[in-house]
Amino acid sequence: MEQKLTSYPKEKINVLLLENISDAAVEEFKQAGYINTRRLSGALGEEQLINEIKDVHLLGIRSKTQVTANVLAAAKKLQAIGCFCIGTNQVDLKTACTNGVAVFNAPYSNTRSVAELVIGLSIMLIRRIPDKNKAAHEGSWKKEATGSYELRGKTIGIVGYGNIGSQVSVLAEAMGMNVRYYDVETKLPLGNAVQIKKLEDLFAESDIISLHVPSTPVTTNMINQQTLQHVKPGAIFINYARGEVVDLDALKDALEKGQLSGAAIDVFPVEPEKNGAAFSTPLQNLSNVILTPHIGGSTEEAQHNIGLDVSSKMLNYLEKGASFGSHTVPAISVPAIEHTHRILHIHQNVPGVLSEINTALSAKKINILGQYLKTNDKIGYVVLDVDTALSQEAFAALKDVKHTIKTRMLY
Repeated sequence: MEQKLTSYPKEKINVLLLENISDAAVEEFKQAGYINTRRLSGALGEEQLINEIKDVHLLGIRSKTQVTANVLAAAKKLQAIGCFCIGTNQVDLKTACTNGVAVFNAPYSNTRSVAELVIGLSIMLIRRIPDKNKAAHEGSWKKEATGSYELRGKTIGIVGYGNIGSQVSVLAEAMGMNVRYYDVETKLPLGNAVQIKKLEDLFAESDIISLHVPSTPVTTNMINQQTLQHVKPGAIFINYARGEVVDLDALKDALEKGQLSGAAIDVFPVEPEKNGAAFSTPLQNLSNVILTPHIGGSTEEAQHNIGLDVSSKMLNYLEKGASFGSHTVPAISVPAIEHTHRILHIHQNVPGVLSEINTALSAKKINILGQYLKTNDKIGYVVLDVDTALSQEAFAALKDVKHTIKTRMLY
């Protein structure tokens, strides 16, 4: 007989998916028995989300929805948030952590989509296709080779050698390019790529510069008037990473002066919340500049893979207590133990809590058949497998432990 995966009736668990998340995710939840899965096409503002989230157990978002401390305060039943994208900066991770809400994302699923587009943009820009395309639409025939080059033999400088940066490295080398990269950490190169220790040196020798760094206080405006002074004259600049990383006014100045010969930008410091909304950037109407609306990872394949990846992480957490891949709840991957009941306990990370848990259960003569603990600087996460005959007593005892944030009977 198959073991029941959750003690809470699945039909009473509410799943809310925003921003037109992939059909693959919706199908995963419904096939798992969560019939109360609702999908909305757009993002919600803070006030709207506060009203919607009160009875939600699982929330799925993409990059536009902001899950603030106020939203989390209203989310009394929320167990997990799935960010169906690469980043998690749209979620107040600190508050989610202290509230015991697991946050998952899909850091690898759209890697190929972004990497392919970066190579495609490199070709379009180095051949000056935007200029020629515009002229053709205006009725002017510009058949010329001046200023157009092959990628082969050129040097691409990759800023940030993570999942996407390293994939760009592989594709660029296959195109016959020389690959150089800069990262704050020492990274093992793929193929013949060479790590450069200083960002200025990378800029000085790169014909194409491609950014692949996260948005952090350190990377905010890391590309500015000062750093752009080191760029090789006539280089091409591509940002398909995060909008906060680049000072767009400084980039515009470098383009207008001819210091850069072209650019492709997909991400911006401020972006519209929905399709069709007004959009403005200093880079509009500049020759040989390609602007796209944050679609670097927006392919059918990527969205399908993201849908499967994040939904499976959320279901594993909800049904098994496995928190692998979470940015807030400490990551535990736990095997199922037959003929037990599983209880999840999230508590403030202060000394003595685990001892109190064991003392409380020992006082009631409750045998612990399996116990898994992991902590971060804010919270501790304990998965307990106990004797089925005494699980309700164990559950009640754990709820009374000091510094408890959340306790959940899994099965």
